[in-house]
Amino acid sequence: MDYASIIESIFHRYPMYHKIGSGAYKAGLENIEELLAAIGNPERRLRTVHVAGTNGKGSVSHLLASFCKEAGLKTGLFTSPHLIDFRERIRVDGAYISEKEVLAFFERYDDKIAHIEPSFFEITTALAFDHFARSGVDIAVIEVGLGGRLDSTNVITPLLSVITNISLEHTALLGDTIAKIAFEKAGIIKKDVPVVIGEYHEESFSVFERVAYEKAAPLTLAENIVTAHFTTDKIANGIYRTISISQNNGVLSEDVKSPLCGTYQEKNITTFAAAALELSKSLGVSAELIKPAIENLQDNFTLWGRWQVVAAKPLTICDTGHNFGCFSETMSQLKSLNHNKLHFVIGFVEDKNTDIIFPLMPTEAEYYICAASVERSLPSEKLADKMREYGFRTCNCGDVASAYRQALAASAEDDMIFIGGSTFVVADFLKYFSR
Repeated sequence: MDYASIIESIFHRYPMYHKIGSGAYKAGLENIEELLAAIGNPERRLRTVHVAGTNGKGSVSHLLASFCKEAGLKTGLFTSPHLIDFRERIRVDGAYISEKEVLAFFERYDDKIAHIEPSFFEITTALAFDHFARSGVDIAVIEVGLGGRLDSTNVITPLLSVITNISLEHTALLGDTIAKIAFEKAGIIKKDVPVVIGEYHEESFSVFERVAYEKAAPLTLAENIVTAHFTTDKIANGIYRTISISQNNGVLSEDVKSPLCGTYQEKNITTFAAAALELSKSLGVSAELIKPAIENLQDNFTLWGRWQVVAAKPLTICDTGHNFGCFSETMSQLKSLNHNKLHFVIGFVEDKNTDIIFPLMPTEAEYYICAASVERSLPSEKLADKMREYGFRTCNCGDVASAYRQALAASAEDDMIFIGGSTFVVADFLKYFSR
């Protein structure tokens, strides 16, 4: 075997949610528990932080990993999905797991785990835990894949649990109300383990309070102790916006140069700062590391596709936000920027409820319709037809690269191009753009 054949194998051999949807989702922990037992239960040798939520869990996970690294701790980070390289999912101190280490995992364990028939996410979770244990990390930040209670990552007992926020998502799997989804997310709350809740929502917070009480888990609402707000409107040099973080009416960190420039990142940085304050108690490190953790994020643990500015003329931005909550904030920020014409490179997955997304999108923009290279993508011709019914000006371009090229060719220097609608559209774009 070689690395290329292993990657080809795991993408086709194991059911993958991001390719085929709910058919790949295995509700329950029996499979992952059997899988981890077969490889020696590496998760039991790890100190961890567990992060769940509808939006923002990727940003918060990256920030917490950066905080731990700034504290001088050897830090693992497990996130999903990847955008460019499968190995993005599993990092130690920012470095991707090596091809050699991926290959070695399957050479060691393939015979032991073949009969278990794990999902793609289960095998990736096991690979991450094994790599972190073998690397001797001091702490690992683990992002939940989907939900929480029955997610494959929910076999750990962390130092801290974090739930960023709740909104309606994956309702066929997690429930059709905020309260039901909150119950699934609350599944990561463990006995006597502190939990930080990122945002208050009347329907969800009562669920978190009840579960935390039942498990004697100290609960903190981030916005009660920390507030983060951008102090500049413009992105300096296309790289950062200045943010201030306050605690109990006093300044915790000011003039922080945040590489996370989306307006929605105010909420994520608030959640991160509250979580870092709690984590600093367990780790015995200084809360003053919050500022360098933010400023050095892209050096410590690069975060792709979050209001990422990839070109200045024309201003070109890509963002992975795809559900109603984050898409709404992204559209609002786009409309606030100065530009001549706005060009959208856009595509969605097949099961996306576009009827609630379309009203958020500016009707005066030009739309270059595409389908990402995953099976779940909504065919571009279907999307173009549907958008025309809503009165949008569309051009059916087929694949993402073709859509971007056409948008770029039609754009003047003072125009703006936005790429989004789906994580997979952004992934295809970044792969093309990086070449």
